[in-house]
Amino acid sequence: MDNASAVLAFTALGQESRLNVFRLIVQRGDTGVTPSEIIELLGIPGATLSFHLKELTNAGLVCFERQSRSLIYRPQPNFTRELIDFLAENCCGGRSCGITAPVAAPAKSGIRKLAKVAKPRTRIE
Repeated sequence: MDNASAVLAFTALGQESRLNVFRLIVQRGDTGVTPSEIIELLGIPGATLSFHLKELTNAGLVCFERQSRSLIYRPQPNFTRELIDFLAENCCGGRSCGITAPVAAPAKSGIRKLAKVAKPRTRIE
């Protein structure tokens, strides 16, 4: 993976709603998820969701397949693994520290946890 691809991916993930959409798609794995399911589970308006899905797709993090009248979004696991490996490439001065271990299974609280609304931030002056 090169720096430009990594920056594009991190930019796509650098927005809370988009990160939640990506996490939901990853949790569904090969089964995939439709935009209507994402709207229902995360409460993101359709036009906004369309923008987020386009950004995630352009970054290479997700792909989609048309099935009849529906689009099914799935993660790109190879790209995600490359991104994780890119981050951990020089970790701990080359010593093993466990950061490159396989990605853990999602928590059982799963999807509903993603829909939790963040508290507004307080401005510090």
